[in-house]
Amino acid sequence: MNTTAATDRIWLASYPPNTAAEIGPLEHSSVAGLIEDSFKRYADRPAYTCMGKTITYSDMERMSSAIGAWLQSLGLAKGDRVAVMMPNILQMPVAMAAVLRAGYTVVNVNPLYTPRELEHQLKDSGAKAIIILENFAITLQQVVARTAVKHICVASMGDLMGLKGHLVNFVVRKVKKLVPAWSLPGHVSFKSALSAGQGKTLKPANVKPDDVAFLQYTGGTTGVSKGATLLNSNVLANAAQNDLWLPAAFIKKQKPEVLVYICALPLYHIFALTVNALMGMAQGAHNILIPNPRDIPSFVKDISKHEFHVFPGLNTLFNALLNNEDFQKLNFKPLLLSLGGGMAVQRPVAERWKELTGCVISEGYGLSETSPVATANRFDADEFSGTIGLPLPSTFIDIRDEDGTSMPIGEVGEICIKGPQVMAGYWNRDDETEKVMTSDGYFRSGDMGFMDEAGYTKIVDRKKDMILVSGFNVYPNEVEEFAVSHPGILEAAAVAVPDEHSGEAVKLFVVRTDPNLTEADVKAHCATGLTNYKRPKIVVFKDELPKTNVGKILRRELRD
Repeated sequence: MNTTAATDRIWLASYPPNTAAEIGPLEHSSVAGLIEDSFKRYADRPAYTCMGKTITYSDMERMSSAIGAWLQSLGLAKGDRVAVMMPNILQMPVAMAAVLRAGYTVVNVNPLYTPRELEHQLKDSGAKAIIILENFAITLQQVVARTAVKHICVASMGDLMGLKGHLVNFVVRKVKKLVPAWSLPGHVSFKSALSAGQGKTLKPANVKPDDVAFLQYTGGTTGVSKGATLLNSNVLANAAQNDLWLPAAFIKKQKPEVLVYICALPLYHIFALTVNALMGMAQGAHNILIPNPRDIPSFVKDISKHEFHVFPGLNTLFNALLNNEDFQKLNFKPLLLSLGGGMAVQRPVAERWKELTGCVISEGYGLSETSPVATANRFDADEFSGTIGLPLPSTFIDIRDEDGTSMPIGEVGEICIKGPQVMAGYWNRDDETEKVMTSDGYFRSGDMGFMDEAGYTKIVDRKKDMILVSGFNVYPNEVEEFAVSHPGILEAAAVAVPDEHSGEAVKLFVVRTDPNLTEADVKAHCATGLTNYKRPKIVVFKDELPKTNVGKILRRELRD
């Protein structure tokens, strides 16, 4: 029987030419080492641009050294957790580099968290310090007394923008009123921390590969938010894996001297953290930071000023941009690589993207628990594959049934992942770690899929999102993808509802672009491409669908 047993590694035959099957020994012993190497190597290059202001790699070195030295002066012990709660602004990569270089663990926090969510994460991680943007200080004010946080550094939007920063701060505070009144006694401003640190020396932290670099909290889509413990070696391994995978992007088009990345996905999210910040910095790339990717007109205006080569995004973001007239007028000739992740990229969206930009969306797959990339499509592909691609070098994918037995090629089971990028476990949650790690070292992803003969894996859905109609499995992704192929439908989300005849039935939430579209129209469209039990029994029209801050549709909220 031809099973997917990973020992066969059937996917290696589908690798791009000259791509190694394994990563070599890691060049650095810490993420800080990788970053510092880039600071030296690319000193004069632009590192990050935000709202028209650019900082170089040597600026990054100087500022992260100062903030790192300031943090060390607080008396924190090596390995202490420091929370960073900021959108994509210049202070974010500086703060992250500072925490790592000083020998501490970064706890990335979504700035849009509610007080309840923030309190949970600060308590769970045991963070002793936090670097936060003033726009969100009110959230911290409400919970800080119940946490272990003793040191607070508050940044303002314009801190690193020179004279223009005063205007930016005035607009953010007084015109747009984006900073609610707050009070955090004893806090230090980002600028004060910077100047205090400039008079100090950053002491070498002697960080080892098995020290914790990041506590990356999973979105809590499975219940309580848990911290994936990512060691320096996990994150460095993933950077090395991505580095081996990248050259295929330059087989057909020449690699520019300086790669320009669009960084619209938040850096506190594992996808942008690894792909933009770490992989980008390792190559001396220039990242264009987008503080608010939901403001599509500003986003398009920002990126129109640059020739860009690498564009990581999510299906919802690609879709929103495709529907913007100014985006359609941009110059896409320099674009070499469009990376899709975080959620399934829908074929209609991928086809429109290729038609407009001439660039295929290369879909990849990963999780916070895998630092994050586990699989990716070839970067020299001519067509969107509709799969999550091939396991990266040094990565094993095995499709297993409930009992942990490897499934035959083409049969659906749980996608299980093994490799040097897989986390050490959930922070202080051995019980939860035990549920997801197998005795032979595989991480059980909770995603259902199958592998084909060429080694490409196709996700059919999350285990828990599956809808069971009269004993048949219905995968919401399939229903949604077909629904949005209708020209009058912008977005769709399918969930299960109880049904007295079939156990469960499909309920479809639709955001329409055509106001005249009716429930009967949607059902008629679905009848043309979905077998009877997969068709929605109920259609509900909504103005928008609930999403995580990264843009993933929250089916759970729709079910509730």
